[in-house]
Amino acid sequence: MTRGGREKETVIQRLLKRIKRLFVLFLSLFFVATSSLILLVMYLNSQPLPSAEVNQTTFIYSADGQVLESLYSGENRVYIPLSEVPQSLIEATIAIEDRKFFNHLGIDPIRIGGAIIQDIKYLAKVQGASTITQQLAKNLYLTLDKTWDRKIKEAFLAIQLELQYSKNQILEMYLNEIYFGHSAYGVQVAAQTFFNKDVADLNLAESSMLAGIPNGPAYFSPFIDFTNAKKRQKKVLEAMVAENYLTQAEADQAYATELALRSTEEKIIVDKAPYFTDYIISQLQNELNLPTELIYSGGLKVYTTLDTKMQAEAEKTIAAYLPTDRPLQAALVSIDPKTGYLKTMVGGRDYSTSQFNRVFATRQPGSSFKPFLYLAALEEGFTPLTTFVSEPTVFAFGNGQSYQPTNYGDRYPNKEIDLRYALAHSDNIYAVKTHMEIGMDKLVEMSKNLGIKSELLPYPSLALGSQEVSPLEMASAYSTIANQGKYLEPTAILKVEDQEGNILYEKQEYTESQVVSPATAFILTYLMEGVFEPGGTGFYIADRLKRPIAGKTGTTDYDSWLVGFTPHLVTALWNGFDLNTPLSSADTIVTKEIWAEYMEAVHQDIPPQLFIIPDGVVNLYIDADSGKLATEECTNIRLEFFAEGSEPTEYCDLHQNETPLEAGLEVPPPTSIWSKFKFWWSN
Repeated sequence: MTRGGREKETVIQRLLKRIKRLFVLFLSLFFVATSSLILLVMYLNSQPLPSAEVNQTTFIYSADGQVLESLYSGENRVYIPLSEVPQSLIEATIAIEDRKFFNHLGIDPIRIGGAIIQDIKYLAKVQGASTITQQLAKNLYLTLDKTWDRKIKEAFLAIQLELQYSKNQILEMYLNEIYFGHSAYGVQVAAQTFFNKDVADLNLAESSMLAGIPNGPAYFSPFIDFTNAKKRQKKVLEAMVAENYLTQAEADQAYATELALRSTEEKIIVDKAPYFTDYIISQLQNELNLPTELIYSGGLKVYTTLDTKMQAEAEKTIAAYLPTDRPLQAALVSIDPKTGYLKTMVGGRDYSTSQFNRVFATRQPGSSFKPFLYLAALEEGFTPLTTFVSEPTVFAFGNGQSYQPTNYGDRYPNKEIDLRYALAHSDNIYAVKTHMEIGMDKLVEMSKNLGIKSELLPYPSLALGSQEVSPLEMASAYSTIANQGKYLEPTAILKVEDQEGNILYEKQEYTESQVVSPATAFILTYLMEGVFEPGGTGFYIADRLKRPIAGKTGTTDYDSWLVGFTPHLVTALWNGFDLNTPLSSADTIVTKEIWAEYMEAVHQDIPPQLFIIPDGVVNLYIDADSGKLATEECTNIRLEFFAEGSEPTEYCDLHQNETPLEAGLEVPPPTSIWSKFKFWWSN
């Protein structure tokens, strides 16, 4: 071989050697890279993901299943399973956000390469290449800064997500996490925000519009710029066609479909009982000891006792009767006496101007407090026929102290009156005499037993409601009377569930405490019906009441009350001014009108019902003039109830030719329709 040939062979050999070395180097690098990648994947798979709290909206429900309020701290979100998301929205999201979603391991190298070229070209981080998984990782664990350090962390976290969750799980988390603007997080709240419907009910046009918003809520929201939103929708539909999710005809039809957007002025969930929901939140915090973060971000479901129809009626009636030229306030609360459930709560005339809940404000109840006194007196042996002289009186008590009450208008019968008359006409002299007769501690004790929580002191003026209590306390105490002397703690929350459906709290079977005998409670109830009969302080509204009702009015210089009940419902109503401005006579009339109209409205679907007469009660016809059993000659006759053994036994002797009035004989007709009905029922 020639010398030139040997040189040529040497060159070829050298070239082959270099190629061999390069190949070995490539294999080594490939091996190292593959090993490193495998080790990295194994490492990432072994590492737990950072903790991530997905905030969810808490909902407060009424007794009839309506949403009263939604609570959220920063992120208004309702988590839903992927099975409830329409296929059109899933496909639209994948087509526009990450068409290779089901084929990559969390990152898309080709998209990353293109983004790097653009970033180098402009010497800035200008183009994103994030997959759906990367976006989820960013939203769950990272900040929104556009830095290489954050992008590297995002890629690693995306791989971890892919290793530890299925594609469907990742897609479900993503659709529940993304932000659509207008305080709407996740597709469920977004669907309600933009289209006033659940996400499961979205059509193709709505899905394609919704899928385009997260890329830039400030630019693509149809509320902000409808033209931009339509352009983005068209781009989404084109991407769906490119991925063979749609035909071009289907895309064109979806684009042409008119979108029924929700009004931007309409709140997603209208607060139906704001004072009540504030109370529920305080109960969750203070009574159930739930953390504030859990209440506002835990996706709780809180089931309450409120009746939305009754609540709406209360708010409507108060708004209709309160004067517009004077800041007269109102507080109304209703309780079902058989369960203790709070059915209605109005804490003021306008929540938007004052969030102070007057249902819990303590004010002087005036004469509406007297039923507690007379209940104690009946328990101490009084009967409806017990008499005192009502005349100007000075009462001595304590260490040489004196108290001189007056009747309204300084008017006095100046003769003996009985308990029925005193209660119906709200006689103050009779009340204080009763208070002093039975012992002032008795009224304090009875009030506490009935449900009054405020501190009470045994002063003579307590008989006239001089010490402050709240409307809720009054409603609770009257509920005990309406429930035949059985006390039930007022209840507002029935059940609380967490976002997984686990029960955090559930109201147990209510336990009743018999604090007053059923007989005594009924006798007082029958006496309180007289408040709405001729001469009674509530007779002004008697023509509006189409059923048996018991109650008591109460008036001070600054407070106007009416508290009363049917067998189905107890309602306490207070009217007054926050700054203790004196009330006019017209203001006290407003109280009666609101109470009567509200009570009749909420009972309109309930047949009238008499109060149940318990065992141990006897009823007799009484001559009102003598206070004895009526005879055929008596003309002023009334039906009265007594605890068995306390009824009178002597017949009236004020008239000549007295013959005992026997059951079934005709008596003078009563003055009201319900009195007539009760007479008939008793016979």
